[in-house]
Amino acid sequence: MPLLLLDLDNTLLPRDAAFRAWAEDFLSENGLPAGDLDWLVMLDGSGYVPRSTVLGAAKRRYGFDRSVDSMLAQYRIGINSHIRCPDSHVAALREAREAGWMLGIVSNGGTMPQLEKIRRTGLAALVDGWVISEEARCLKPDPLIFEIAARRCGFRSAGDRGDWKAQTWMVGDYGPADIAGAAATGLRSAWLHHGRPWAERAYRPTVSSPSLPEAVRVILAAGEHPTAGRGFAAATAGRAQRSRGRLAVPASRLAPAPARVSPNVPYGPNTPYGPNAPHAPHAPATAKAPLPPAATPLAVPLTTTVPLAPAEPAPAAAAG
Repeated sequence: MPLLLLDLDNTLLPRDAAFRAWAEDFLSENGLPAGDLDWLVMLDGSGYVPRSTVLGAAKRRYGFDRSVDSMLAQYRIGINSHIRCPDSHVAALREAREAGWMLGIVSNGGTMPQLEKIRRTGLAALVDGWVISEEARCLKPDPLIFEIAARRCGFRSAGDRGDWKAQTWMVGDYGPADIAGAAATGLRSAWLHHGRPWAERAYRPTVSSPSLPEAVRVILAAGEHPTAGRGFAAATAGRAQRSRGRLAVPASRLAPAPARVSPNVPYGPNTPYGPNAPHAPHAPATAKAPLPPAATPLAVPLTTTVPLAPAEPAPAAAAG
């Protein structure tokens, strides 16, 4: 059975839209200039800037007489109140499930905030398991976090019925975590470009897509049509045919790095990281999920490059 791993923020959930809505409320509730919205969004950095940095800068800018910790508590309540999983994303996950795929979430971030997002948006009922970097004590792009996700969804890291990596895709929006992590682990990947050019030179995604539903459709098609133009685009008369989704060309992956999963890591649908999880994120689990039945490997092998539409030229990588 194939496995589809997905990032959480700005992949499954429109996190930046939620931050923008929170920032609008923040300015309005505190009587601050509405024109400062772009300043807050810029400082936020799509969530990759530490919250203490963002809120500390806001505290100094506006002269708030309150602690950053109290601002952080209010921020977490506020932004999560704006988090929604779009209907189109729910439909895409259900389509993958109906096609026989197992689903897992791999997220960098704090355990409780990310867990709250997973539960309040209904994602907990749609996936087989999840892993969050804080509780796992490892971050994307470390291959270990992807191995943990696979175990929690019911796969072993390797076994008599084949390597799970050959049956797994990773979908995400952030190259240095999602796509580099997939490449280092030996997985195929779909990058959600959100209108951005690809900027990394050391690695590239297998495919690029403008949205999660489009990425899922392409991945499912790879499994359903083994000889359809070698996966994603047919070559006719020596000319590559463009995909309707305007997918980027694949590129060479980083050499897969060996990784092991600790046998003590809980996983499976009834653990704290599956759809039937209790509220406590660290509840112990001892039962191991069985190895799933052997699955037919996906159509496009990991070593195959797929002739898709050319990507935009990548700018030089920034120093540091």
